[in-house]
Amino acid sequence: MTLTLVTDSRRACPEARTDRDLVTGVRRWLAEAIDAGIDTIQLRERTLSAETLCNLARGVVADTRGTSTRVLINDRADVAVIAGADGVHLRDDGWPVARVRALSRAAWVIGRSVHAVDMPGGEGADYLLVGAVFVSGSKPVRGLETLRAVAAASDVPVVAIGGITVDTAAACLAAGASGLAAISLFLPAGRADGALGPGRAIRELRAAAGFSIQ
Repeated sequence: MTLTLVTDSRRACPEARTDRDLVTGVRRWLAEAIDAGIDTIQLRERTLSAETLCNLARGVVADTRGTSTRVLINDRADVAVIAGADGVHLRDDGWPVARVRALSRAAWVIGRSVHAVDMPGGEGADYLLVGAVFVSGSKPVRGLETLRAVAAASDVPVVAIGGITVDTAAACLAAGASGLAAISLFLPAGRADGALGPGRAIRELRAAAGFSIQ
């Protein structure tokens, strides 16, 4: 089982008053996840300027060097190249995987968001991200049945996202997910309903799923 922390810098660091403060705060937050053995950090920061996103990505990539944690950038292949990230994650309506693969470094990990078993554009991806499996903000709920159907039809690992908690983790794995991804669960405690902070969330997810700490 793999665990993916998807970032939301504004919710993680609402006290930041400058971009520099935000980058510093996010790196401090993610350092706890790296120390706890998070498998993947997905930088999903659509509202940050290109400069701030590049600065953040460079810093997080530097912080993960020498660890097993991978850093993926949402949508921005250019930022991934500049920062030396491990790959990119593509939205369901983003560039085709094959196009990004042709432009990318050979070792890049490329993931794709999908919401149904027959969605085009995922061919050639290293993994598929399926959600929202449970109620999660404004995203439409796809449910465990969609997760199960995509997992059964896919020849690459499937990662569940959307409303993932310690209590729902086992159900996602039973439906065929190879990994779990979350935003709110990993936020610092008190920053969202159910937020546990990275360290505690990682420990409890692995315990709930029957996996020891790596």
